[in-house]
Amino acid sequence: MIDIAALRALVIVEQQGSVVAASDVMGYSPSAVSQQIKKLEKQTGVAVLERHGRGILLTDRGLALAEYGRRILGELEELQATLLADPDKPSGVLRLVAFSTACRGLVGPLLGRLAATETQLDVSVLAEDPREAVQRVAGGEAELGVVHNWNSVPLVIPENMTLEWLCEDVADVLLNSGHRLAGRSSLEPVDLLEERWVSTPHGAICNEALLRIFADTGHVPNIKVYDPDFATHIALVEQDVVVALVPRLGRPVLPLGVVAVPLVNPRQVRQVGIVYRKTMTSSPGIQHVVRLLRELAGTEGD
Repeated sequence: MIDIAALRALVIVEQQGSVVAASDVMGYSPSAVSQQIKKLEKQTGVAVLERHGRGILLTDRGLALAEYGRRILGELEELQATLLADPDKPSGVLRLVAFSTACRGLVGPLLGRLAATETQLDVSVLAEDPREAVQRVAGGEAELGVVHNWNSVPLVIPENMTLEWLCEDVADVLLNSGHRLAGRSSLEPVDLLEERWVSTPHGAICNEALLRIFADTGHVPNIKVYDPDFATHIALVEQDVVVALVPRLGRPVLPLGVVAVPLVNPRQVRQVGIVYRKTMTSSPGIQHVVRLLRELAGTEGD
């Protein structure tokens, strides 16, 4: 008889690429994960891992067993989410990953709604960029992810996941109220070629969106500051040292010294959605959270 916990350990090792990385995901020590793998090898009578330099690789049989394991664990998850769940009483633990502005604009109000009802759902939240959120949900580290998809930077969704759109979020150019362009009703990229910018860090989706705005101009924006927090972007604009591209979702009331001007040609829009594994489609807890987020998103990003 194959132990489900041992099979899950192999699947996560295969997903993460190492025992150490798998232990971080599972919340166990590397030694405990290794013991699970050894148990699986004893139960099956085959070696599933082999040394490769300082790392490890799955053997051919290990890869085959991990593939079977994903299917078995997916079917078990689907069973628990449907047949064993009460559709009238959403309950259980849901791990949700969301980008920071969604945490402020959607997830915070969601937690407030849940606290005000008698639901037995226990929702924990981790703030991360959409790409990391997708990976965590696809790999089973979380059940839900709130993500965004810029019109200029598409987000890739794995086949084992479902994506539902929640709302549209527009990004504006933020300028100091004394800036020469602050009185404009809209701005185009050519108006901003000489500006100094603050941006999210290299590789972040919002950073890529900013770079692609200027792609047709043959110009690279002059980014002077990299910071992951849009609140910092707003503060620096207020100090009149940079301009910024900041979405509306979760954006606080702007200081008197900062104005927001829409960007056009191209208009900067990101679609905000929620992702979950297809095996969780009929989960009462998932559907309850999605329904609440849809209600909350009805007034966001306009």
